[in-house]
Amino acid sequence: MTRRAQVTVDLHCHALSVAVEKLVAGRPQKLAEPEMQVRMQGAASTEYNNKTMLPTAGPKLTNLDIRIRDMDAMGVDIQVVSPSPSQYYYWADPELAREIVRTQNENIASMCAQQPQRLRGLGAVALQHPALAVDQLTHCVRELGFKGIEVSSAVNGLELADERFAPVWAKAEELGCLVFIHPLGTSVGERLNRCYLSNIIGQPLETTIALSHLIFGGVLDRYPGLKIVAAHGGGYLGSYIGRSDHAWRNRTDAHSMARAPSDYLRQIWFDCLVYTPEGVRHLVNEVGASQLVVGTDYPFDMGCYDVHGLIDRVPGLSDAERDAILGGNALRLIG
Repeated sequence: MTRRAQVTVDLHCHALSVAVEKLVAGRPQKLAEPEMQVRMQGAASTEYNNKTMLPTAGPKLTNLDIRIRDMDAMGVDIQVVSPSPSQYYYWADPELAREIVRTQNENIASMCAQQPQRLRGLGAVALQHPALAVDQLTHCVRELGFKGIEVSSAVNGLELADERFAPVWAKAEELGCLVFIHPLGTSVGERLNRCYLSNIIGQPLETTIALSHLIFGGVLDRYPGLKIVAAHGGGYLGSYIGRSDHAWRNRTDAHSMARAPSDYLRQIWFDCLVYTPEGVRHLVNEVGASQLVVGTDYPFDMGCYDVHGLIDRVPGLSDAERDAILGGNALRLIG
C-alpha cells in the first residue's frame, strides 16, 4: 500500500478569470493572438489546443467543484493556485493593467475564501510597470493573504535580472513571500512551431534562461532572502549546471556573481514536473530534496497527476525526504 504523506501541497496549478477576458476583448493585442499562436506554435498544435486541450482544461480552470474533486482523486490536500499564464497580458497600459490584476487576484481570493482549508493563492502583478507591481505585490500579501506572486520568464523583452525590476525583488524579499516563475511560450520563435515543441522544449528552456539571468546577473546575491520557485523542474539548468560552473571558473566575463552557479541552486525551489522517477532523483542529486516541491501543472495536458506514484518510485529517498517533497517543503515556503 502506498504510504501517504501527512500533507500534500501542489505549488503549480492554475485558475483562469473569465472577467479578465472581457476586459481585454477587442484590444488589438488580444485580436492578434490567434495569428501569433499559429506562427509561434504551428497550425496543428493550435488546432489541437483549441479543439481538444482547452475544452478539457477550461472547466477545470474555472469550476471550483471540479477542482476539489480532482484534488481528492490526486491525493492533493492543498493547491497554491496561480493565474493562468495566458492572462499575463504584459502589453497592457497602466490603467488596464491595474484592472486586469485586480480582477485576477479577486478571482483567486474568492476561490480561496470558499475553500480555506484546501486552497492558497498566488497573485498576479503588472510586472511591465514595476512601481505598480510593487503596490500590487504588497496588496496581494498584506491584504489578500496570498503567499506570493507568479511571473513570467521575461517581460516584453526584458530579462528578470533587469535593474528595472529591482524594486519588485526587494519587496518580495522584504515580505518573505515566494515568486513562482512560469513562462508563457518561448522566445526561440518559429524554430519550435511544430509538434508542440514550443511548449515541450521551449517553456523549460525559458525557465533555464530566466534562472541563469537571475544567477549570473547577481540578483540572488543582492536579494539572498528571495524565495524563487521554478516551474518545470527548473528547465534544463540542473542537468547542465556544470557548464555554468566551468564558465564561472574560467572566464572573467562569466565571473559575474559571488559564488559558483551551482551554489545558487540551493537558493531556488523546483517543482518536480519532470515526469519520471529518475528525473526527480537527478534533481535531488543536484539541488537537494529540501528544494523540491510538487507541481502538477493542473489542469493542462502537459501536467503530471500521479503525484504519489511518482515520488514513491524515486529511488533512494527516505520517508522523511518523500514527505518533504510532497508537502513539507511547500508548507515551510508558504508559512
